[in-house]
Amino acid sequence: MKFLHTMVRVSNVDDSLQFYCEGLGLQQVRRIDNDQGRFSLIFLASVDDIEVAKLTGNETGFVTGLPMLELTYNWPPEGNSGDDEIYTGGRNFGHLAYQTQDIYELCQRLMDMGYTINRPPRDGYMAFVRSPDDISIELLQAGEHLDPQSPWKEMENIGEW
Repeated sequence: MKFLHTMVRVSNVDDSLQFYCEGLGLQQVRRIDNDQGRFSLIFLASVDDIEVAKLTGNETGFVTGLPMLELTYNWPPEGNSGDDEIYTGGRNFGHLAYQTQDIYELCQRLMDMGYTINRPPRDGYMAFVRSPDDISIELLQAGEHLDPQSPWKEMENIGEW
């Protein structure tokens, strides 16, 4: 058995791609837009995982052996803006977790983009942020904890994480 992906529903593709790609640094591996089914599936993976999998970027079929995040966007019914369709976290869903080479740099980039760091990396190791669809994302420092530093070590938790 192989792990394939984790799926999360998103309400706005552009906002979600900005967060996951520009903010977290993931890359789009595959996209399926199904006109008849009125949905889009966007598969993302980390640059490091793409490199390990030796992908060329020209893959057309289903990619296996690569841990991915699937963003699922269900198009609103015709004539409906979709604003009244709100996705919430499913039962038993906790969070997504990503490891980073510099947790302070990543958290700063996300803050500069306007995202709230709900659980700052006070310990130089762990932080939490929420996606535009309120999905909890855990960020973990690769290797040893970084030395606690300002402003992170003084920051308080904000909201839920």
